[in-house]
Amino acid sequence: MFSIGVSYCQNNVKPDSFKEIQKEIPSIELDIRYFGNHNFIGIPIEGYLQPIALLTKEALEKLKNVQKQLELQNLGLKIFDGYRPQRAVNHFVRWAKNEKDTLMKAEFYPAVAKKDLFRLDYIAAKSGHSRGSTVDLTIINLDSRIPLDMGSPYDYFDTISWPFEKSITPKQQSNRLLLRKVMVENNFKPYQSEWWHFTLKNEPYPITYFDFLVE
Repeated sequence: MFSIGVSYCQNNVKPDSFKEIQKEIPSIELDIRYFGNHNFIGIPIEGYLQPIALLTKEALEKLKNVQKQLELQNLGLKIFDGYRPQRAVNHFVRWAKNEKDTLMKAEFYPAVAKKDLFRLDYIAAKSGHSRGSTVDLTIINLDSRIPLDMGSPYDYFDTISWPFEKSITPKQQSNRLLLRKVMVENNFKPYQSEWWHFTLKNEPYPITYFDFLVE
């Protein structure tokens, strides 16, 4: 959502400060859903030309600390998305306006009518991801590579994805709190409606929405 009195700009040029997450933190695992078909639309998303994730160097420095802390518990991070081009967000908006396209409804939004995705803020015209310091992620066990049970899948449009949802099990709540704790301790802000979504405090591009390709 836009704030009154704040101007926003768009930039199609990739700054040198944007880096590949896995090159900077090789032990991190990636599952870039928007490069392939396993996402809430069901096809590759515009702007994702490689299955990689990018972040600003400021966000990456903090994410390195998160990974180090988790490794002490034989845990690590799995990244679903980092920087997201504005053209990808535009793709989401166009899809949301086509109420007939419900290919992935059963998996990602079974209890929500597609016409309500805007009203409920599951889809918006701007995303913090496009500013380069927001990341979607979860925790995995380093031995099994299996993600911890967070009580709902990534990108699941439902109140069960809210971080403090009461209907999930105590173990699922504990796993969410672990992720939240280690991210907050490293200067990331959680999002009230998605347990997987965090944005760096004092992000370097707070009003710039980039549209360069993920490649």
